[in-house]
Amino acid sequence: MYTLLMLVYVVVCVALIITVLLQSSKGEGLAGAFGGGGMSGAVFGGRGAASFLSRATAVLAILFMLMAIVLSFMGPSPSGVAGGPAAVQQGGGQPAQSTPATDVPGAEPVSPAAQEIFSDPADTGK
Repeated sequence: MYTLLMLVYVVVCVALIITVLLQSSKGEGLAGAFGGGGMSGAVFGGRGAASFLSRATAVLAILFMLMAIVLSFMGPSPSGVAGGPAAVQQGGGQPAQSTPATDVPGAEPVSPAAQEIFSDPADTGK
């Protein structure tokens, strides 16, 4: 079902792009570029082309927005966002283990005096 809706969504997107490009601006727009500027008045009437294209654009835009909302709810959810615990909850309340600066490649060794200054007084593991 999701694949069928996605296919219809792509068709609506392409149709919306075409209807927007076919609308005439101050000039003839893309319709005039392909020789359809004079012909559109004969097919739709004097004012019919503008009203038809504007209605088609409005309908396609509404379909585009509604289908985008529907597909966003139907689509696969990324892991860890919905249906599972958050990253904070997965930790189990355990504090993160910090790596001493001496174990980091390329880091300068820390002197014992600096270790005493920056050590945690609550840490009794030393």
